Amino acid sequence: MADVADTLSHRRALRFWGWGYADEHLDAAEEARLADLVTLMGGGAEVALPQVSDVLLAPSRGSPPDALRAICSATPYDRITHALGKSLADSLRLLQRALPAAPDWVAFPRNEAQIEALLDWAGNARAAVIPFGGGTSVCGGVEADVPGDYSCVLAIDLQYLNRVLEIDHSSRAALIEGGALGPELEAALKPAGLTLRHFPQSFQFSTLGGWVATRAGGHYATQYTHIDDFVESIRMLTPSGVLETRRLPGSGAGPSPDRLLMGSEGTLGLITRAWMRVQERPRFRASASVRFPGMAQACSAVRAISQAALFPSNCRLLDPAEAMLNGVGDGVSALLVLAFESADHPLDAWLARALELVADHGGTWDAEAAQRSLQRGNKPAVAEHRQGAAGAWRDQFLRAPYYRNYLTPRGVMV
Repeated sequence: MADVADTLSHRRALRFWGWGYADEHLDAAEEARLADLVTLMGGGAEVALPQVSDVLLAPSRGSPPDALRAICSATPYDRITHALGKSLADSLRLLQRALPAAPDWVAFPRNEAQIEALLDWAGNARAAVIPFGGGTSVCGGVEADVPGDYSCVLAIDLQYLNRVLEIDHSSRAALIEGGALGPELEAALKPAGLTLRHFPQSFQFSTLGGWVATRAGGHYATQYTHIDDFVESIRMLTPSGVLETRRLPGSGAGPSPDRLLMGSEGTLGLITRAWMRVQERPRFRASASVRFPGMAQACSAVRAISQAALFPSNCRLLDPAEAMLNGVGDGVSALLVLAFESADHPLDAWLARALELVADHGGTWDAEAAQRSLQRGNKPAVAEHRQGAAGAWRDQFLRAPYYRNYLTPRGVMV
């Protein structure tokens, strides 16, 4: 841990070559299960894991002005952790100590005025700027792959802009800064009884600005499935000034400026804040885990549910291999994780109708577990939706990226 201490980040140190926190590890049960998988897949012994000091970096080019020097870092840890995303290819390159390029400087601005000053300096010095949120990109979006005529590369990390600034209870909306991680913004909304309810697999380490800039998809199966559905307005700082869209009711008059900024992938500027539609936290839940003898029947059941306009919050179909890998299957049956949520009304009828549809296609389920899953309002209920196959899958969904930290160094590619 000694070589990750030299950083301007205020957050817990990350594992630079893989996923998650540097001091967070798998438990014994997880390692035992993955060890069996390594044997099954023909993997080998773990290769030596890299240290920050093992990665060769070219000397930093350029130099920020004195007024910005205190918020700019050129330490190896900061440069390496801002050089790549979190794809398998990124992990492999760092395991091989091969880093083709890295930002020369990483800036950690505390406010918009500092971002504007950084953009002014970059423009005058012909420095390439890379906006950086949580660094969970899997498509090369944060790499310092720029033409050679730039004087240097500057990554701008927005982690200090991570607050919920305002909540509009009447319109049920919140003004959230772009550098807020998923857990940070949810923790800030929870005391007000609200949630953004957007949960991509990278939720723990990705930011609101990153979600908007990449048009991120979330965990839920129907209705509000992409971040687009929640955006009311966006504030972006660009090299030419501030671009801020207006909070207006939906309109069909002309092009939407929000649509210009959503999915811009950092090419136009840095998203510093956005007004987002939020929701009341769910108080009613219902769920079931349904098994099918084959994928054909399972797919037909999912189609029937989709066309019945029941709008489940979760309708996740796992093939036999994936179900077994997640510890919820027997390797023969397909598994459908089915769930409903509402802040307003009980969901008994919705679950009952969905189960009628899956039964028509050969699905079977534990009727007692489905009944126990019914959570009604503030009345405490057995948290069946967090237990059994559904709960196990939910845990695996968020833990799966950590498993690559064990598998990849042993020659198993996932």
